[in-house]
This record gives sequence, C-alpha cells and structure tokens, in this order.
Amino acid sequence: MKVSFSAAFLSLILSGEYLCDAFAPAGSKFGIVSNELDFSLDAIRRRGGPRQPRRVEEKPPMNLEVPNIQLRVVTPNPKGKDDPLGIMGRAEALSLAKDMGGLDLVLINAKSDPPVCKIVDYSKFRYEKERKAKMLKKNSKATEVKEVKMSYKIDVHDYNVRKKNASKFIGQGNRVKCTIMFKGREIQHDKLGIELLGKLATDLEDVCLMEGKPKREGRNLSCILTPRPEVVKKINEKKRAEEKKKRKAKEEGKKEFEEKQAQKAAAKGVTANAANGGRILDFDSEDSLDDLDELLKGDDLTDDLFG
Repeated sequence: MKVSFSAAFLSLILSGEYLCDAFAPAGSKFGIVSNELDFSLDAIRRRGGPRQPRRVEEKPPMNLEVPNIQLRVVTPNPKGKDDPLGIMGRAEALSLAKDMGGLDLVLINAKSDPPVCKIVDYSKFRYEKERKAKMLKKNSKATEVKEVKMSYKIDVHDYNVRKKNASKFIGQGNRVKCTIMFKGREIQHDKLGIELLGKLATDLEDVCLMEGKPKREGRNLSCILTPRPEVVKKINEKKRAEEKKKRKAKEEGKKEFEEKQAQKAAAKGVTANAANGGRILDFDSEDSLDDLDELLKGDDLTDDLFG
C-alpha cells in the first residue's frame, strides 16, 4: 500500500514539472525566469532604483588641442580682469605659457576672429568658473507662478483684496494666475468671468501684462499676468543695490578687523619695549657700551671660575 502511494506521488510531481515546462516561455525554464525576475527586483531595492548615467566633464580645448592658427592671447591680472598679450601663433603662445610658470593655454572663445585663448592654470580656471556658476545660481531666484482665485459674483471688497495680492506678487517679480471658479450651472455665465479677468488686467496694467486670452480649464476660467519689463528691471536694480551694500559692509568689517589686529600688535610692541625699560642699545655710543658691560659683568664666583 505504501509503495503504490509513493509511486502515485512521484508521478504527480513529474506531471507537475512537465506542466511547468509546457507553460514556460520558449527557450527558458520556468524556475530560471522567476529567479531572474527576483534578482532584478532585489537589485532595484538594494540600489534604490536604476543607476543614472555618469556625467562626463566637458573640457575646453587646451594646449596642443588648440587649432594651429593665429590666436588672440590674454592672461588674467590680480584685479580679476584680462590683460591682452597680442595676436600670435600657437607655438609662440605655448612657449609664453611655459615661460610664465608652466601654465595652460585654454581656448575660451572659438567663434571669435581670431579665436581667443587664455594663459591660465586650468585647475584654478575651472574652480573660478564653478564658483561663479554657484554664486549665480544662489543669487538668482526662479520665477514662481502665484494664483489668485475668485468667483464671477465676487464683492467689491473681496475683489480689492485679490487685486492687492496680485499686485504684491507681481511686485516681487512673480507671474500671477488669475482663476474664476464656476459651480454647477454658473458655467453658462463664462462671459462675466472673461469681463472680470479683463477688468483685473486693466486695473493692473501699470505693472503687468496679460499673456494671451483667458482659457477654460474644466469649470474654471484662467489667465496669466506677467510683470512688465520696467518692473523686472527695477526689481533687479534693487537686488544689485542690496548685494552691493552687503559686499561693502563685509569689506568694512574686514578692514575694521585688520585695524584692530594692527592696534593689538602695536600694543604688544609697546608693552615689550616698556618691559625693556624703554631703552634701545646703540653700540656707537659710550653710554650704551657701559650699559652692555653692566649687563654682561659677572659676580665673584664667575670671575674665580673663568678668570
């Protein structure tokens, strides 16, 4: 009885294996496919998703990579500006760069006539370029889109509040999305919504312009108000003035700190001079020589030992 049961169980297992092979994809085993799937999922969980392609640094042409033609060569000065060195060939420019301390010849403007190259240490050039890009990104604020919502049946007081908010957003240099909301059958009064948006744009025409015409988005009607160029220019001038003020305050603080350090050093020098009795030995005068003899004279024990 036991032998027949074992034989039946074995035949059942074999039939199940054949069924799995029958329903498996062509050219692969059922178990192998599931293992590959589990491996890919584990890899995604372990590594946090597929890897991003590695960024390759784009270097400008340098030294022998520069075209062998006439070049306009410049070099930076201590003030941060470029001093022209004249127009010369590549060989002469490379020789000049070598004489200036083994610097690099970097092509900075290939479209100019003739192309412009700079004699500079490339590592410092790249560092300064990255630092300026970071500072520009830090100081530049991306334009945001603010939104003002209202109904076509809005009251005068609420309308003035929405207009004040829109004017404030535009004064900050942001674009404003004005949205008229309709409920139920109110959508048939979309003409009143268009008139309200036109009224808002007219009331704020001194500081903004409407981009295109009002558009319908489902049950809403909206338009975009963007600041005028004069407003954007005024905002940028204000930012530059604030940055200039900060730089000036920083320079004044640095100068004041250096003056304090100099005063401390001078005070230490005066203290050391006072500890010396305020006397400076002058070897050309007899008084100074007498003072020196008095300082160097020994006692009786020293005279007995070394006399």
